[in-house]
Order: sequence, then structure tokens, then C-alpha cells
Amino acid sequence: MNRHYESSLFVLEDIVRIQEHKPVYPVSLNDKTMEERLKKVLDAMKERQLDVLIIYNDLEHGSNFEYLTGFLTRFEEGVLVLHRTGEAFLLLGNENIKMQKYSRIPAALIHVPFFSLPNQPMKDDRSITAYFQEAQIRPGQQVGAVGWKMFTSGIEKNRKIFDIPHYIIEAVQQLAGQENVVNCCDLFIGGDAGVRITNNANEIAHYEYGSSLASDGVAAALDHVEEGITELELGTYLNSEGQRSSVVTIAATGERFINANYYPTDKKVQLGDRMSLTVGYKGGLTSRAGYAVEQEDQLPEQERDYIKKIAAPYFAAITAWLENIRIGMSGDEMCRLIQEVLPQDVYHWELNPGHLIGDEEWMSSPIYPDSREILKSGMLLQTDIIPSMPGYGGAGCESGIALADEALKEQISREYPALYDRFLKRRRYIEEVLQIELSEDVLPMNDTVAYYRPFFMNKALAFKKSRR
Repeated sequence: MNRHYESSLFVLEDIVRIQEHKPVYPVSLNDKTMEERLKKVLDAMKERQLDVLIIYNDLEHGSNFEYLTGFLTRFEEGVLVLHRTGEAFLLLGNENIKMQKYSRIPAALIHVPFFSLPNQPMKDDRSITAYFQEAQIRPGQQVGAVGWKMFTSGIEKNRKIFDIPHYIIEAVQQLAGQENVVNCCDLFIGGDAGVRITNNANEIAHYEYGSSLASDGVAAALDHVEEGITELELGTYLNSEGQRSSVVTIAATGERFINANYYPTDKKVQLGDRMSLTVGYKGGLTSRAGYAVEQEDQLPEQERDYIKKIAAPYFAAITAWLENIRIGMSGDEMCRLIQEVLPQDVYHWELNPGHLIGDEEWMSSPIYPDSREILKSGMLLQTDIIPSMPGYGGAGCESGIALADEALKEQISREYPALYDRFLKRRRYIEEVLQIELSEDVLPMNDTVAYYRPFFMNKALAFKKSRR
């Protein structure tokens, strides 16, 4: 066991959360960023000898489409057809044809009624194949199909598995040839080479807004946890400023998933309840799991060793993650560290201990056993270590950080000085108050990174690292 992360080193003390938070406002992606994005995609296409990409989107699976166009088609489907020459076509349904003129890259409009909602007008009765033919899909072209999921982790044969509706893939295969269409989602989100895995200063500023909004929402909900408050009332603190969540918002107390329900209800918080609070937006999610108590002796009798048994070891792992993550680290190195501090066979975590974030809550992850993928400047990453021990409630302190080398930090400080000041203030708080030593590469994306109060009714008691 790494003695630097023995769970006995992590203690609960009265700690004040960062109080000097200034309002954070949305930052738009500028034209230079959008030009850089398009160039990155076109360069990757040429490197892979692809003639054309077909990039699918619906509301839940549209981030690769949005990466270039700047918008989602909300309740409809849509496809961006991008040729290696830069020529592009937007295939849109009835209620999104207006968005073509707002696209962040130039693209010709092709109205496809098939992409509209059920029973809406189908005035154009051409076959679906005809629309892709209009988008210049031709026999013999090498076509990369981009949905939202990769099946290609070292298994090249899985490039023939598609997460795009069959009627679309079938039409493209009929035109280009079945053997010429392959899954190329990794071009966008592949953990080591995808064009979306790193961000410039403008993109980091853009995503920090959502990360901060999620953090502030969870902090507000935590501050209002008391006996008798309902999940619905807590949910009003979580969702903020009219922004679309990237995940289902969680305000859950007591037994969860009754009648298969995910969402907040009128259930009231009772003393001793297990609790979870989660909200996410573009740029990251914040989540906390613990108990509705003020002190240990209010826990259910058989769970009164919760801090020693699960919460302190978990926070030790979060600290290890934050103290060791850095540019140049391999995904496998992080995996081995978390396995050492929080052994999987004891704490039963299943997912990757950390993943990339962006427009969606989970983009992909370079962190997995035997991963040779290297963490890079510009990556946005989120802790996602979820321990599970029978007989106990969960422990959770999930938030996001950015990795930035000196050049990127200088760019942020020059172009977004208020943002850089927030980064420095958060670093000082984590290092001086919580006693967690961050790498110089780490920029905390919100005010509650590493701030963890496992007793939700106690508004002061939080974990810190002891220096004894």
C-alpha cells in the first residue's frame, strides 16, 4: 500500500468552501476555433485517406456533429456530409432547415423529410439513397461513418459495427460500396489521437461555464439538505440558468429506482438516508454521494463505520488522482495508481477511473488497464471512481479538471484573465486548505473540485489531507 495515501491520513474538519466566487458567463466558440476544428478534421481525413465523412446526430448523440456545425438538431435527426475537399452538405429535417444558415462551417442544405418527427409532411418522396447521392456520395469513395461510439479498441474488425440508424448506413453503403464504409468515430474521440480530445484556450473558457454551473448547483443543493425537504425542491437548486443538462439530474434520497424511476420526486429527506446529488452541463458534471446526517452517530447502526470503511479510502483515491495526474502520464499508470490505493476487488469500482469530457459528459477515456495513451495538454478530464460496498451507501466527489502546459496557461491568462484568476484561486484553495498538492499542469474547472462533505446535513465538515 502506498503510505502516502493511507486512509487514516484523510480526516474530516470544519472547512469553509470557496466564498469569493464571481458569476461565470457563457463564452462563445470564436471563428478561429471553428476554423481550427475544421482543419483538424480535414487533416485527419487526409491522413486516413478518407474521401468523405458522414456525421450523424440526434439530441443525445450529436456532439461530433456539433463540433463542426455549432448546433444540434434537437428532436430531429441530421447528418453532416463532409468531403476531403472541404465541401459540405447538411441533411436536415423539417424543423431544422433554418439552421443551415447558422452553421459554423459553410454547408449546402439538403432537406430530408425522413429526419423529421413522426407523421410530419413528406412532400419529397425520393428514396433516402437519393439524398446522399445529392450530397455527392459516389461509388468507390472511402467513407468514414461517425456516430457517437467506438467499437475499435484494438479490434479492427469492429470498424464494421455502426451505431447509426441502419436506413442511413444502408443508403451510404449502396452508393459507396459496402466494403468502403467504416466506423471512424475514433477520428473524433479516440483517446490518443481524436481531434476532440484536446482543447485550446477558447474551448476551455467555453466549457468552464458549464462545469462551474454544475458545481454551483450541487453546492447550492447540499447547502439546503435538511429533514423534510423533497427531491423536487433539491432539484430546483441543481438545474440552473435554462441550460440543457448533459445527464439525468439526480436528487435522490433513500431507496432509489422505485418503479424504475430515475427522476426527482416528492419524496422527503429523512435522517439517515443515503443520498446522491448530480447535475452536468457542457464542460462537465459534478456529483456527490453521502448520507443525510450531521454526524456519524446518526448513521444507521450497521453503517456507522462508513467513513473508515468507504468514504476515507475513496477520498484517498480522489487525492491520489488529483496529485498525480499530469501531462505525459499514461492511462495505464493512472489505472495502476488507483488500483493500488483503492483495490478494485475490495471496493468494486467498475468504470474507467477518469475520462474525457466536452459537450457530452463522457466523451471517451484514455485511462484503462495497459493503456499506452498519453495524457496531453488541453485535455479535460473528470474523476469517475465509483466505489460500491454491500451494506453501505455510496461515496462520491466527482468533478473536472483541465491539463495545461505553460504555453496553454499563458494563452488562457492573456485571453481570459478572469478565468485564469479563478483557476489560480481554486488551486490555492485545494493546496492550502485541503492540503492536496496539485501538479503544475492541473487547472480546476470549478470551485468544488476535491471539496467533499459526506454528511450532507453538516454544512462545514469536509475531508482534507492530514500532514502528520
